[in-house]
This record gives sequence, C-alpha cells and structure tokens, in this order.
Amino acid sequence: MLTRISTVPAHEPPGYWVPDSQPPACDNQALHGALQHICRPVFLVDANGRPAVARNGRIVCDPRPASPDRALPICAHIPALHPASLGSPDFKQDTGCRFAYVIGAMANAITSVEMVAKAAQAGLLAVFGAGGLTFDQIDAAIAALQRRLGNLPYGCNLIHSPGDPELEAATARLFVAADVPLVSASAYLNLTEPLVYCRVKGIRRCADGRISLPRRMLAKVSRIEVARKFLSPPPERILRQLTDQGLISPQEAALASSVPLCDYLTAEADSGGHTDNRPAITLLPTMIALRNELAARYPATARIGVGLAGGIATPHAAAAAFAMGAAYVVAGSIHQACIEAGTSETVRRMLAETRQADVAMAPAADMFEMGVKVQVLKRGTMFAQRAARLYDLYTAHECWEDIPGKLRRELETEIFHCPFDQAWEQTRDFFSRRDPRQIQMADRQPKHKMALVFRSYLGRASAWAVEGVARRRIDYQIWCGPAMGAFNQWTRGSFLAHPEARESATVAMNLLFGAAVLNRAHLATLQGVHLPAEASTVVPLEMHAIEALLSEHTSGQAG
Repeated sequence: MLTRISTVPAHEPPGYWVPDSQPPACDNQALHGALQHICRPVFLVDANGRPAVARNGRIVCDPRPASPDRALPICAHIPALHPASLGSPDFKQDTGCRFAYVIGAMANAITSVEMVAKAAQAGLLAVFGAGGLTFDQIDAAIAALQRRLGNLPYGCNLIHSPGDPELEAATARLFVAADVPLVSASAYLNLTEPLVYCRVKGIRRCADGRISLPRRMLAKVSRIEVARKFLSPPPERILRQLTDQGLISPQEAALASSVPLCDYLTAEADSGGHTDNRPAITLLPTMIALRNELAARYPATARIGVGLAGGIATPHAAAAAFAMGAAYVVAGSIHQACIEAGTSETVRRMLAETRQADVAMAPAADMFEMGVKVQVLKRGTMFAQRAARLYDLYTAHECWEDIPGKLRRELETEIFHCPFDQAWEQTRDFFSRRDPRQIQMADRQPKHKMALVFRSYLGRASAWAVEGVARRRIDYQIWCGPAMGAFNQWTRGSFLAHPEARESATVAMNLLFGAAVLNRAHLATLQGVHLPAEASTVVPLEMHAIEALLSEHTSGQAG
C-alpha cells in the first residue's frame, strides 16, 4: 500500500514540477528505483496526496506556477549521494582512500596481504593483521604489500604485547624502517615506548611551520581512560626515555610534545577478538565528546576523526554510524568470512552459518594471566568453554600438581591430547625460539609454567582454525562478534549468502551503497514524506550492478 504524504507540519511547497510527456510515477517500484539511482537527484511531488517521482519535466521555483492545472507541488528534494561522500573528507584525503571504510586488522594475517591489496585497489583501506606473527612473517608481508601496491593506501597492525615486549618493539622499529604509511594500534591498556616511538620517529617541522609526521596512526580503543591517552600528546616520561636511549632526537621529542598520539581514533564497540562489549550507540558519542573536550587543551586534537567499529555489518548499521558523526566505519568479522581472508574454508563456512547469539567471551591467549577476554564463535566449537575452564583452574591453583588427578587426566585427554609433560615440552620449544625469558620464569614459578601450557592451547586453537586442522575442529578459536550474525541475516537468500561469493570489496561496497540509499530515504522522511517500506528496502547487489549505478551522471534530470 502506498504511504501518503504527511500534512504535519504544514508548509508551503518549495516549488512546483510541471510534467513534460511523462506523468509522475507513484508506484513502489518507481520510488525504490529512484532511491537506488543514488547518483541522480530526485524530486518527489504530491500526486493527490501520494509521493511520486517527477520525471522529465520542469522545476518551477514560484509559488504561483504559470500552468497551475498541470503543476504539482514538490514535497521533497533528495540530492545525489555517492558512497564516497560518506564519512570524513579529511580521513579520505589523509589516507588516500576513496571511501571512509576500513577493513580492520584481524590477527594471524586473517586480514591477509591479498585482502589488503584488493581493498586498496577498490579505494578502501585495509590493515594487515600482524598480531600473532613472527618478525620475519611481518617483514615479508610488508615487502609483498609494497611490491603490489606502490603508492596505494594500506596499514599494518601494532598490537600491544605485554607477554612479548621485544616483539612489539621490533615490530615498531620495522614499521618505521619500512616506511609503513599507516599504523593501527590495538589492545593497548597503557602506552608503551614502542608505540610512542612508532608515532613520533621522523617528526619534523616543515618550511611553512607545520609539523609533519611520517606515518598516520589509527588507535582502536573502547575505554575512555585509554582514549584520553591517545587523544593527548605522548607522556614526557616516555619521550625522555626514548631520547635517553638515542631512539629519537631531542628535536623530535620537543615537536612530539605538541601533537596527539593518534590521527584517528576508532571507538571499538561490541566486536570480535579483544573487546569490552561496549554498545556502539553510547560509545561513539562519548568518544566524540571526549575529543571535543581535549581539543580545548590540545588544539591539534580537534582534527582527529572518530570512527566506529563493532557491529558494522549491514547498510543500516553503516548509515547509523555516519549519521552519528563517525569519520569512518571499521568492519572485521564479516570480512573474515570473505574469500581473501587468511583462514580456512571450514572457518568461512562456519561463519556463514553464524547467528547473532552464536558468540561468547573467552580468555585471551596474549593476556591470559591478566584475565583479558576475547569474543569468539561458540557455535560448532568447544573453545570458549574449554578456555574458560583452563582460566578457572589457573586462578584456583598454584601449579599443575595441585589440580585434582581426575581433572588433570580430563585435561590431558580432552584438551592437550597428550600428557602434561609432553605439552610442556612443546610449549618450551615454542618459547625457547620466541621468548626464552618465559622459560626461565617458568623454571622458577610453577604457576607460570602452568599458565604457559594453558596459553599454548589458546594460541594453537586459533592456528588450528586458520589452517583448517580437521581433527581439532572442536577446538577452533574463531574471533567473531554478533555483526557476523547480522550480516548473515541481511544476506539470507541472496548471492552473498554463499561463502564463495563473499569478496571483500563487494561486501564493503554493498554496505556503503546501501547506507547511501538509506540516507536518501531518511532525507525524504525529514521533509515530511513517509515512504513505503518496499521503497527503501536495501538488498545485496552484484558488484557490476553497483558499479553501473555509481557511473551514472548526477545532473540534467529532475528524477
């Protein structure tokens, strides 16, 4: 049924439309098509109390048209809205992207070189998932990206590693030496020397007096106290330590004291992996308000754009984020299910069957002893329950031998698949190559030895998922937020319901295109025109269909 035009509040029409040879179209299909052609402006007219699309006529900006018998009052003007217009112009200019859309860093190279490259070629920004990789693996990935992309935009993830500070420091030095254009900092609870070094090394004052930073930093946070640190200049204490070590010059330290630690701040709501399960609708406005508060103290902070991550899985979510003032949106979980993701086919198919409630919180491998948790898929895997069990046993006992014998045998059989001593030898071998200090600490502290073995299970569980180890499917650790279920619900019955059709660029462009359509429908509502639901329905489109709609010219037509 067609929805009629609201008469409250009453107002004079801004003008009239005089038809040429075609009458206005007021059926749902015509209204839907007009909104879909987002690069064309649309005039809606009042056709006997119904909204109708004006086609091939003349717009008359006169309260008394020359042909009143044929003229119809304009009830809404909907301008063209290209997806490239969504989000912050500064963000797009600074990063070199066409669209304010970031494919977030998923550790273990799940956000793979291939995904980063395909995103850059499509005008999007993707952050390589360096977390969990060795130095050599990160180095090789950066070299591959630079060979493939040239000057196209990309980023790399610098993850806080309290259990392996040497790797964090080496990774930061690598990003500086390799001239990585954008660094995404995540999982930070406190600021570290490697983080500040990565931000300020190479800072200089230009001839025109401006301060220039050699790389952009995007910080992903969910807590106000952490956001405050990133929105402020680096602490003098850390700058002094870096200067004393000869890692930065006194001149660099002096310049760094006047610029915030990040260029862009991502408010991370309920998401996959490390998350505090914050609601997006409260987190983003709070972070924007904090940015505005600190801008009064640090003028350079005023230019920091605040983006939103967590729950970005449908056009409605993307449209809402931009409507709330997000400079950009970040999506992760839904891209883990894409064909370019560095994970197994089994995982992609498991994700394609996920519903919104099919997620749970579990202990994090990298911050196990601290009690930090990550959000993971619980459907089809026992990882969340088993990881939680290990953490409970760790907190309740001082060493492996203190755990009752029956429980120890259950763990060896169900989780480790070998005796504890054998699991320790495997763990020892790993840390002897990665961080020998952990072995030394374990030799002195039995509780730490137990923690390392438990962490080994957690760490390998994510590797089993990436590699698709069939015999360990029940133990897969798959980082996932409720966004995955929302995406599956939205794409149900469409071509995107099939894992093999999920290309990252296609997924991203559908969200952006759909957000533009929904924004145009909302503009009609703000002008008093309540469109039928069918007219503003957004369904997934093939990439060639989106490209055809985006290639249309934006002038010369009334409808």
